[in-house]
Amino acid sequence: MNDRANAAGWLDQVRWDERGLVPAIAQEAATGDVLMFAWMDRQALQKTAELGRAVYFSRSRGKLWFKGEESGHVQTVHEIRLDCDADVVLLKVTQQGHTPAIACHTGRHSCFFSVLRDRQWHAVDPVLKDPASIYN
Repeated sequence: MNDRANAAGWLDQVRWDERGLVPAIAQEAATGDVLMFAWMDRQALQKTAELGRAVYFSRSRGKLWFKGEESGHVQTVHEIRLDCDADVVLLKVTQQGHTPAIACHTGRHSCFFSVLRDRQWHAVDPVLKDPASIYN
């Protein structure tokens, strides 16, 4: 086996779905907060490992999405983990671009800002920055 095939072997160990995607969770390294969920294809995961920066696959746009390319809210990746079934990726990240850190396109710290109470969803985390001022 040559070095190039050996280098890509770790990607072959991921259980990609029928669309060639794997779910990816971004977790804040310092706090353990779950920031967001997205999808990665093989190229996105490879780029993330190479660059040390989160790269996802946008299903709606059908292309690679470099987190922060429009918002400036880049995720520096410290560690990439694979779950026991090899079908979910966990990125331990530091969220860049705003203080306090914003990972969600709604201008919140985390995409998981709604809590179920009395059979209704309630937004419990504040908007830190108006999304209209983030995305022009």
